Amino acid sequence: MVIKVLLLVIFFAGMVVIGISARRHAVSVSGFVLGGRSVGPWLTAFAYGTSYFSAVVFVGYAGQFGWKYGIASTWIGLGNAAIGSLLAWVVLGRRTRIMSQHLNSSTMPDFFEKRFDSKPLKIAASVIVFVFLIPYTASIYNGLSRLFEMAFHIPYAVCVVVMAGFTAVYVILGGYMATAISDFIQGLIMLVGIVVVIGAVLTGEGGFMQAVSQLAQIPSDAAPTLGQPGAFASFFGPDPVNLLGVVILTSLGTWGLPQMIQKFYAIRNEKAVRTGTVISTVFAVIVSGGCYFLGGFGRLFDDPSIYGADGAVVYDSIVPFMLSKLPDVLIGIVVVLVLSASMSTLSSLVLTSSSTLTLDLIKDNLWKNMKEESQIWMMRVLIAVFIAISVVLAINPPGFIAQLMGISWGALAGAFLAPFLYGIYWKRVTRAAVWTSFACGVGLTVLNLFFSFIDSPINAGAAAMVLGLIVIPVVSLITPRQPEKRLQEIFSCYQEETVLHKKMVVGTDKDNQE
Repeated sequence: MVIKVLLLVIFFAGMVVIGISARRHAVSVSGFVLGGRSVGPWLTAFAYGTSYFSAVVFVGYAGQFGWKYGIASTWIGLGNAAIGSLLAWVVLGRRTRIMSQHLNSSTMPDFFEKRFDSKPLKIAASVIVFVFLIPYTASIYNGLSRLFEMAFHIPYAVCVVVMAGFTAVYVILGGYMATAISDFIQGLIMLVGIVVVIGAVLTGEGGFMQAVSQLAQIPSDAAPTLGQPGAFASFFGPDPVNLLGVVILTSLGTWGLPQMIQKFYAIRNEKAVRTGTVISTVFAVIVSGGCYFLGGFGRLFDDPSIYGADGAVVYDSIVPFMLSKLPDVLIGIVVVLVLSASMSTLSSLVLTSSSTLTLDLIKDNLWKNMKEESQIWMMRVLIAVFIAISVVLAINPPGFIAQLMGISWGALAGAFLAPFLYGIYWKRVTRAAVWTSFACGVGLTVLNLFFSFIDSPINAGAAAMVLGLIVIPVVSLITPRQPEKRLQEIFSCYQEETVLHKKMVVGTDKDNQE
C-alpha cells in the first residue's frame, strides 16, 4: 500500500507542477485553447494518443469486447492505429491545420460557422459538444474509479471526486500547454505500463501459448458460433460482424470528435504533421492493441465476483479482477497507467467543452464585446462546472462504460464527422447538408437510446457515422451552394501562387533547341 500511495503522490505532484509552470502560456485565448499553435510533433502526437485512449478503453472496452470476441478483439486496437491514428493524420491533419488557421477558427463549432457562413450552425454544434461530452467524461470517471476501488479499497464516490479535483487544478492553471506536456509524460507511462502488465498477466497464466490453449477450450456462448470451442482464440472471433461495428465506431469515430480534431489546430508546422503521424500510429499500436489483446484473455479469469446480482457479467469488473492478482508493485504501475490515460483524456474533454461554450455560445451571443481576459476567466469557470456535472453523472451512471461512451461517440461523430471531412475537401457541401448530418447523428443515437431498434449504442454510433457520410453528398447536390466567390476565398489557403522569372533569350525556343 505504501508503494501504491507513493506512486500516486509523485504523479499528482508532477501534474500540479506542470499546471503551474504552464501558466505563462495561458495568458491569451489562443495560448489557453491551442498553445499558441506552436506545439511540436511529439507533444501533439502524444496528446492525440492519450486523449484517444483512457480508462474507457483499458477497463470498459477491453473488458467487454475481450469477453465477447476473445483475442480477436485485438483487431479493434489495430483498427484504432490504422484508421483512427494513421489515416486520421494523413487525411485530416494537414488540411485541418491550414484551413483552421486561414479561417481563424479555434474550435470545431467555430469552424462550422466560418466554413459555411452560419452562426446558427456554430450555436447548435456547441450545444451538441457540451451535452454529449458529459457522458463520455462520466464513463472515464467510472472506469478509473472502479480500478481505484480494487487497488485501494476506497469508496467509488470518493475516487470520482478526487480525480475530478486534480484534473481541474492543472487544466485551469495551464490550459492546453499544461495538458500537452502532461499528456507526453502520461503517454510514456502508458507505453511502459501496458507492456509490463501484459507480460505479468500472461506469465501468471503459464505464458502466451498456454493462455491461448486454455482460451481455445472455452465454448462460444454467442451466435453465430454458439457452443463452438476455439472461437475465442480464432482469427476473427465468434461474432465478426459486430466486431466490425466496434472497429468502425472506435476508429473512424475519432475523425469527428472535437477534442481529437482540435489537436490538429495546434500543431506547429508541416514537418510536425509528418513526424506526428508516425509517432501517433506507433503509440496506438502499442497502447490500444495492447489493451484489447490483454482484454481478450478475460474469460480465463471467470469468477463469481465479476457477476452482478442478476447473474449477468459486469464487464467493467473484468479487467480490475484480472489485475487484482498481480503483486502490489505491478498494481501500483497499473493504477498510474490508467490514471495517466484517464486524466489526459479528461483534461482534453473539459478544455474542449469549456472553450466551445465560451467562444462559440457565450461570446457575442450572451455577452457582447467580451474581452480576452473575460474569455479566459469564463473558460476556467466552465471547466469547473463541466467537471462538477460529469461527477454527478459518474456517481450514478445510467449504464456500463462502453454504453456511455457509445452514446457520446455516436452522437458527436455521427453529427460532425461527415460535414467536417467533406468541408475541408469539397466546395459543394451546403448548410442544409450540415444541418441534416447534425440531425441524423444526434437523432439516431438518442432515438436508439429509448427505442433500441439497433442492438447496442456501439452499432448505433457506427450507423450514425455511415449515415452522415451518405446524406452529406446527397443533400448537398440538391440544395443551394455557397457563392462561388466565397468558396474560392475559403479554399485559397490550399493554393499558393508561384511566379517563375525566365531570362530573355535571342530568337525563339525552337531556334535555341537546335
